[in-house]
Formats: sequence, structure tokens, C-alpha cells
Amino acid sequence: MTNTTHFGYKTVSEDEKVHEVAKVFHSVASKYDVMNDLMSAGLHRVWKAFTIAQAGIRPGFKVLDIAGGTGDLSKAFAKQAGPSGEVWLTDINESMLRVGRDRLLNKGLVTPTLLCDAEKLPFPDNYFDRVSVAFGLRNMTHKDAALAEMRRVLKPGGKLLVLEFSKVAAPLQKPYDVYSFSVLPWLGQRIAGDADSYRYLAESIRMHPDQETLKSMMETAGLERVQYYNLTAGVAALHTGIKL
Repeated sequence: MTNTTHFGYKTVSEDEKVHEVAKVFHSVASKYDVMNDLMSAGLHRVWKAFTIAQAGIRPGFKVLDIAGGTGDLSKAFAKQAGPSGEVWLTDINESMLRVGRDRLLNKGLVTPTLLCDAEKLPFPDNYFDRVSVAFGLRNMTHKDAALAEMRRVLKPGGKLLVLEFSKVAAPLQKPYDVYSFSVLPWLGQRIAGDADSYRYLAESIRMHPDQETLKSMMETAGLERVQYYNLTAGVAALHTGIKL
């Protein structure tokens, strides 16, 4: 019997979700950063800067950037970890990974890049000082399995950082819904020639666990001292947890 899950508001088989998510990111890869700037009014850069600050990367650190996409976090981490460090840019989508790899190389940063599934990380136990995932957990079919894998590859004392869209504060809910379901698809069509992918984005945000639920999921995965920071009234949230 085939297991089902959600793709936005649709119920699909797990295999179909993997295929559909891949199509979304193959479609938007070349316009990904432009669209992020437009649809967040540049705020995604502020959210990522906060995440980078909370990561506290030091020279020599080993860092895993999961669903690293176009490489914003990996670029900062690689500069901070320095030549004695080791920063891996990974993504399950080849188109996104290629864009990220090229951008790092254009900045003179030669870091390992790897096409891999966050639910089955090809790294040894207790290897990384930091693991990050920015705007990627939402698209994973088995979030609990992915979180358990992230914890597995962390060293004792290592930190996981999960930056993701979350549940917006109640007074902003109605205007946020109008923006998400009307403006975003329109922008997607005008800029990326793809309204459907950005309609999926809006739906996937609503289907993603809220702040408290994700906090509980991280604790269930075995992480300690889990906390979260609401960013821009909860439009996004950064969750952090420690492996003890």
C-alpha cells in the first residue's frame, strides 16, 4: 500500500511528492534569489544574517548546509570557518545545487558540494559542529527522519539551526493570506514564468508545523535546549537545538 503525504493542499503519494517538489525547484532555480528578494522585500537576507550570527561559526569548524540552494549560508560559513574548516553545500535538487556551486566558485570559495537526501545523510555520526537548513525542511516528506539524521551527524555539543517560514501573528493573518495567494503567484508568473510553483510555496507554508510543533519535533529527535526566534512577526522563525 502506497503511503500518502501532502504537496501543498493536495494529498499525493510520497513518491509523487518527491517528483513534484523536484519539478518546482528545477523550474525556479535560475530566478530563485530574485524572487526571494521580491517576495520578501529583501527580508530573507536579514533572516539569513540572523541565522549566520546565531550559528557562531569559528575557524576550523565542520559545517553542513542542508538544502543549501544557491549557497547564501554556505558562502558566509566558508568565510568564517576559513581554510582549516570544512563546509558542505548539499541539496536534493541538482538545478539548485549547480547554481549554488557556481556562485561559490565565482566568489573564490572552493567547498565540497553534494547532491543528497536529508533523510539519508551520507556522513558519519558525530562529524559536524553545526548543521543548518534554511527554507528546506518544509519540503521534506519525513521531517522527523530528517531531523533525526541532522542530530546523528552533529558532534556532541554541536548545534542545529532550522530557518523556515512559520505561523504569522494573528493580526497579520488576513493580509498575509491575500499576499500569499494573490500577489505571490502573480509575481511568480511575471518574473519566473511559473505561478504554480509559488502557489505551492504559499500552500506548503500553511501545511508546515507551527513554531511550538516544530520545537516539539526537534526535542523528540533528541535535541536539547530547543528554542525559537520569531522573525518579522512569525513570517519566519529560527529554531535552534543542541546535541548533548
